[in-house]
Amino acid sequence: MSDDIGGTEAAEAAEAPETTAATAATAPASGTEPAAPATPSGKSGSVLPRLLVLLRPERARLIAVGVLTVLSVGLLVIGPWLLGRATDVVFEGVVGKQLPAGETKAQAVAGLRAAGHPHLADMLSGMAVRPGVGVDLHRLAQLLLVAIGAYLLSALFSWTQARILTGIAQRTMYRLREATEEKLTRLPLRHFDTNPHGDILSRVVNDVDNVDTTLQDTLNQLPSSALTVLMTLGIMFWISPILALASLVTIPVVMAVTSVLAGRAKTRFVAQWEQTGNLTSMVEETYTGHALILAYGRREQVAEEFGRENGKLQRAGYAAQLLSGAIFPAVVLVGNLNSVVVAALGGYQVATGAISLGAVQAFIQYSQRFTAPVIQSAGQMNVLQSGLVSAGRVFAFLDAPEEPELPAGAETTNSDSRQGGHRVRLEKVCFRYDPDRPLIEDFTLEAAPGQTVAIVGPTGAGKTTLVNLLVRFYEIDGGRILLDGADYRELSRDQVRRRYGMVLQDPWLFHGTIRDNIGYGREGAGDEEILAAARAAHVDDFVRTLPDGYDTVLDGDASNVSSGQKQLLTIARAFLADPGILILDEATSNVDTRTEAMIQEAMARLRSGRTSFVIAHRLSTIHTADTIVVMDAGRVVEQGSHQELLEARGFYHELYNSQFAETLVS
Repeated sequence: MSDDIGGTEAAEAAEAPETTAATAATAPASGTEPAAPATPSGKSGSVLPRLLVLLRPERARLIAVGVLTVLSVGLLVIGPWLLGRATDVVFEGVVGKQLPAGETKAQAVAGLRAAGHPHLADMLSGMAVRPGVGVDLHRLAQLLLVAIGAYLLSALFSWTQARILTGIAQRTMYRLREATEEKLTRLPLRHFDTNPHGDILSRVVNDVDNVDTTLQDTLNQLPSSALTVLMTLGIMFWISPILALASLVTIPVVMAVTSVLAGRAKTRFVAQWEQTGNLTSMVEETYTGHALILAYGRREQVAEEFGRENGKLQRAGYAAQLLSGAIFPAVVLVGNLNSVVVAALGGYQVATGAISLGAVQAFIQYSQRFTAPVIQSAGQMNVLQSGLVSAGRVFAFLDAPEEPELPAGAETTNSDSRQGGHRVRLEKVCFRYDPDRPLIEDFTLEAAPGQTVAIVGPTGAGKTTLVNLLVRFYEIDGGRILLDGADYRELSRDQVRRRYGMVLQDPWLFHGTIRDNIGYGREGAGDEEILAAARAAHVDDFVRTLPDGYDTVLDGDASNVSSGQKQLLTIARAFLADPGILILDEATSNVDTRTEAMIQEAMARLRSGRTSFVIAHRLSTIHTADTIVVMDAGRVVEQGSHQELLEARGFYHELYNSQFAETLVS
């Protein structure tokens, strides 16, 4: 379907919140059930499994990453032990060189005890010295070369692992972004009516980007950090169970500090991202209403309101970052205190000959490597907490109720929307936005192929709501709508909408060339077809006066063309679509009288053989309609031709005369 989905009547916006063109274009239909506002965040217990599900397509690569991680961490863990052994070779060589040659180690130890040096004797007994022999340079070179090789291979495996993980993270986020985009097209229009547009944008842009950052950091750090802790802890117990137990004493302290601060920080992160959505909503509203803000002189009030909202975000972000940021220095302090304890106990054990100096040196390095991942994880806790909150918001958005699927056995055949007019019949249709406030009740209407049906009535009568029902932006609560004899419920929404073309009062144009905006009416349309549609809608004349002609790029809100020219472009789009059913909602309200006359003539040609629904406020524009339906408070109060309704001197007569009187007064 090619359409300009936009503007609702001002008073009907009270019944159904205003639907913008861009919103409706991305989510053009709705289901029968209201979409409850998405919850602000998910609990981490439910978010983490869903993040893992996102990684399921990457199983093979994750296995490869696991193997590389084991190799990288294993080689990295061997390094300190090799350096410790190298230290022992040097120290033992230095000590051995000072001992008398020809003695055995046992004789040297006995001599030290006899000379009154029991501590030196104990230390010497724990060393592999050879009296009179200096440093074994060959053995030292072997150890250092092996250590260098281990570190180089570890770095290579780590780089390969990081490269694979980067690809995994980016592909995963690509799928998540695709899921959010597809979700936008499946959400009912009611969801956009009941949720701030800025908050929705914040979820699909800001929150998804934050999840991307968190996932990237987590995948790169978490597996290697966990494996480093396990391997390091194992070798620490192998070197010295006493020192290992002393190091483990700090773990409960670290966990307690992290748990308390992280728990308090998470609530602040929830507030921070909720407020980010609120601020985004305000910025979006301010941008779209910028002209009115200037016209009514409300810049200061808007600035003050922005300042208040921005201040709330600043305070929420400050509290979140302050609490989560306190985790890192607290954990570093505990780690440093642990290093002091290990150094003191290790020195004592060396002095007593329980372990060698190189073993203590290696253990201190292992102790630092053991606490480093913990400290690093604590430092990343703010990123993790923020990412989990954002993931919860994204998943809440993905879990929002969608339009009901096409029922089993429903009609699925395609048909060309440009095969001529279609018969549309509404039988006792009932609809309400609010279950407690009826809007359309017991509405019956029939439009035959080639017939033009004008729908008129006061503001808030339900005219635009009727359009929303015809193109299935909303599902009816009662009765039925038939299209060529087939119930809407037996057709897919795409089948229904493909038969419609719309030109609405508020034109919707996107950032792109004029050629692209007209060509949006029908996919694959050629240049000649686009030019023909432009000439039919009287667009060609003004487009050729532009420096770049049809290649003129329209900016985001098409401010480089006038309001009337915007409307002409959307009308050209409808000409190109050449739909079987045409809906015109005050389609010429933004053009001058001369242009309106030309458009009316062109529209007459376009409506020929097509079923047309024309919503009009200016009754003088619809006097040639085959049937005029007069609505009031959601009901049909009169129906007939222009002349018949005037002669009946009823509600239509009053509306027509009131407009005529206003024209005379003006």
